[in-house]
Amino acid sequence: MALAQILVDHLTFAYEGSFDNIFEDISFSVDTNWRLGFLGRNGKGKTTFLNLLLGKYEYSGTIITSAAFDYFPYPVTQGQMTLSAADLLEQWKAGCEPWRVLVELDQLRGNAEMLYRPFRTLSPGERTKVMLAVLFSGENDFLLIDEPTNHLDQESRENVKTYLATKKGFILVSHDRDLLDACTDHVLVLNRKSIDVQTGNFSVWWENKQRRDQFARAENEKHAKEIDKLRQSAAQKAQWADRNERTKIGFDPVKEHDRSISTRAYIGAKTKKAQSRVSQLQKRIGREIEEKEGLLADLEEPVELKLMPLRHHKERLLHVRELSAAYEGAARPAFSNLTFDLMQGERVALHGENGCGKSTLIKLILQRAGMGKTVQETCVLPGQPESATVDAARERVQETGDLSGQQKNSAGMGLPAIESGVCEAAAGLVISYVSQDTSMLKGSIQAFCKARGLEESLFCAILRQLDMDRVQFRKNMEDYSEGQKKKALIAASLLTPAHLYIWDEPLNYIDVFSRMQIERLLLACQPTMLFVEHDVRFREQIATKTVEF
Repeated sequence: MALAQILVDHLTFAYEGSFDNIFEDISFSVDTNWRLGFLGRNGKGKTTFLNLLLGKYEYSGTIITSAAFDYFPYPVTQGQMTLSAADLLEQWKAGCEPWRVLVELDQLRGNAEMLYRPFRTLSPGERTKVMLAVLFSGENDFLLIDEPTNHLDQESRENVKTYLATKKGFILVSHDRDLLDACTDHVLVLNRKSIDVQTGNFSVWWENKQRRDQFARAENEKHAKEIDKLRQSAAQKAQWADRNERTKIGFDPVKEHDRSISTRAYIGAKTKKAQSRVSQLQKRIGREIEEKEGLLADLEEPVELKLMPLRHHKERLLHVRELSAAYEGAARPAFSNLTFDLMQGERVALHGENGCGKSTLIKLILQRAGMGKTVQETCVLPGQPESATVDAARERVQETGDLSGQQKNSAGMGLPAIESGVCEAAAGLVISYVSQDTSMLKGSIQAFCKARGLEESLFCAILRQLDMDRVQFRKNMEDYSEGQKKKALIAASLLTPAHLYIWDEPLNYIDVFSRMQIERLLLACQPTMLFVEHDVRFREQIATKTVEF
């Protein structure tokens, strides 16, 4: 596409009825031939900004550009799910030519059949490939790509990464560090109080940011020492001025024979000068504090999260031998001949393409751990005597995903109809579960915590540590962004003492900074985990063992 600029000048925007501005007096510019990575905490306004470029909302300030925009993902209604992508081309992109789409689809390692099958029959990876092929089939659009790899397996992510690395002229919203490093040559970052536009990929920006943060901390210490000295000096001069002010009258002529009434004016003048110095010092202190606060405005200081895993009396928590499972009427089994053990302290990653049976295995394990079992075994909670029972912990444990009430009803879990092999969970195993699905989150935080036996103040404290603004606590949870909903599920899991933490794609939509926080937490607390996560950086950092499907 022809080179153009997008100029943003004094942009301010807030949603109608919102408590605060999403953007406030921000200005920056970007070129439309860049491969621009767009970063920021959840709820900072990344998708909102893309919608502002598309002209969907009114705002104050100006956005000046000659570029035409197109947006991923394209909307697909429930009624359109029975249609093929070929039937939807004109609705998605006016004037779209099928042959161009097929060329792009081939580069994405897709095939023509994807374009003509009912859309509902396509996997998440196939849908992404088709939509990206349509998106890039034009010639002069500047493309707005909003989190294309959520719910995609590793192979599909690699295909998208390789494809986008050959393109230019787009803004890519993503929290996948590997994708951002491979596909971007500039970054646009929504900091806490400012906007940062910089040359380079995510790793280059992050390295520069760490250097800036280190400098800011050093400057902060210097300012703090200077402020302390100024305050001490101001206090001394204020005391001296007050003491002298009191000597203007009422002196003893015997003890102070060198004093006379004529000295009153002299003492008053000296006191006035001292008070003036105190006033000047106070102003300087104010300037130093203001400079110090400005210096730290964009500093990322993630609070260290905490987790209190339970200790089980058995070392082996899961035992799986030659396990196979299939759904009734399915052409092939969900998985077959799966064998592994999960020992206490291990963090096991389930890895494989979408549809290979990872979530099915999780359902089977949840069923084995929770159906028809009583919990009377003894366990040790950190800081508690060994006589503490799991019963007490069980009262505080709940699923943080979409299996509420389903452990009592295997049919409600969507379990496979045909199963062979061994799948055993240790007796009395307490599990904290985070589901892929967030659709069950509705109503207030207060109702959510009450229904799950969580301490509301602690729950909100963890959300604050994950950088969720307090204003969000007044909203209903269905109005949260997807990233904020995921944080709510993770916060609930962190509050749940458990022997085993099962997290099914927990990082979808979660921002980069929170991912790093969670990584540090898991490495520090070392809970026993079984998880599915396609973020390759997270998996490499956290997993002590990988089970390949």
